[in-house]
Amino acid sequence: MEPLEHASNKDLLAYLAGMKVAETLVQQYGALTSLAQASFDELQLVKGIGESKAAAIKAAFLLAQRLSRESYASCPVLDTPERVADLLREQNRAYTVEHLQVIFVNSRRRLIGVQNLSQGTLDTLLVHPRDVFSLAILKNAAAIILVHNHPSGDSSPSEADIKVTRDLIRAGQLLKIEVLDHVILGKRTDERPRDFTSLREAGYFSL
Repeated sequence: MEPLEHASNKDLLAYLAGMKVAETLVQQYGALTSLAQASFDELQLVKGIGESKAAAIKAAFLLAQRLSRESYASCPVLDTPERVADLLREQNRAYTVEHLQVIFVNSRRRLIGVQNLSQGTLDTLLVHPRDVFSLAILKNAAAIILVHNHPSGDSSPSEADIKVTRDLIRAGQLLKIEVLDHVILGKRTDERPRDFTSLREAGYFSL
């Protein structure tokens, strides 16, 4: 048997659902991200997939997400946008709408916790500083990092992203809780070698 690490996506899916189903899934969904976003019910609409195979496929993606979060226990240092993106990339990959998450860190920028605050889009959601910073105070956080995903794949910030960020920076200054960055997660392409944008690096933290 060929080593699994050298197997194609189709071959790996075949271990879960059989080769015919794997071929159909690759043809229908293409990228793994699209397959990860498919619901349990949607998967069962594919010919050859019943409850057990749909559950096996969803379980595989959930295990990948949990593997990416196991580093939480070691309190990683989140001192670069790359490390922030690495922490939450897999969790956000499966989301089909925007999710705003807040990372809480101590004075040495070590992880305290992550809170999924809201979902939708930042220009239609009321992101109130009270909700963000009350949690930070409860967790005794010295600083926070904002993270949200762009399901479109383009991590460029919108006007709403910039406004929400600056509003939270100002609120944090009053409370002496620094907003270290706002990282937007997207998808890597040939034109975009990085799958995220740091608003601090992009210069949007100058008030």
